[in-house]
Amino acid sequence: MTTAEILQYLQREIHTVAAAATDEDGLPVTCAIDVMEADEGGLYFLTARGKNFYRRLANRQYIALTGMKGEDTMSSVAVSVRGRLRELGSDPLPRLLKKNPYMNQIYPTAESRKALIVFQLYEGEGQWFDLSKKPIERISFSFGHVEKKEEGYFITAACDDCRACEAVCPQNCIDFSTTPAAIQKEHCLHCGLCAEVCPHEAVIWEGKR
Repeated sequence: MTTAEILQYLQREIHTVAAAATDEDGLPVTCAIDVMEADEGGLYFLTARGKNFYRRLANRQYIALTGMKGEDTMSSVAVSVRGRLRELGSDPLPRLLKKNPYMNQIYPTAESRKALIVFQLYEGEGQWFDLSKKPIERISFSFGHVEKKEEGYFITAACDDCRACEAVCPQNCIDFSTTPAAIQKEHCLHCGLCAEVCPHEAVIWEGKR
């Protein structure tokens, strides 16, 4: 899937997400928001100027979002995104309200809608995580001016093909047809068991912790 397809899935199929930002003490605070639009420029949502959520966004200009769709855990797709925000004001509001007309029931008058401010998550990175597939499917993506960085567990040249990792991998996603063996990152859970059992310390983590 492309980044645009993932962001559009988040907006159209999931829509309501958990959002995390930090308060004035640097502590995380979560709330539920609706993703109103997604395009090549990122994600768009709105809030009211009087809310603490607005103040957190205006002060920190950074947010993390996670949404999930599925009847239960094993049929679910989860999408997580984090990145930088900019405040767009009220100019995009008519467009977003047209696409999301239910908001007119929450803010029913033109006067009440003057409180609404649109934000754009314009650059960031994220992951698509599909537990409905066997093995699981993981896709990393980025947008804006953020360079996509692969992260996860990697097998180095210290591997001697002992296959100790094969027995503990819950997704059977280690390819032993190459030298050294290779972890299929698109199916890896990042559980770290392969690194724990490797007798040669040939499995290493690369990326953000």
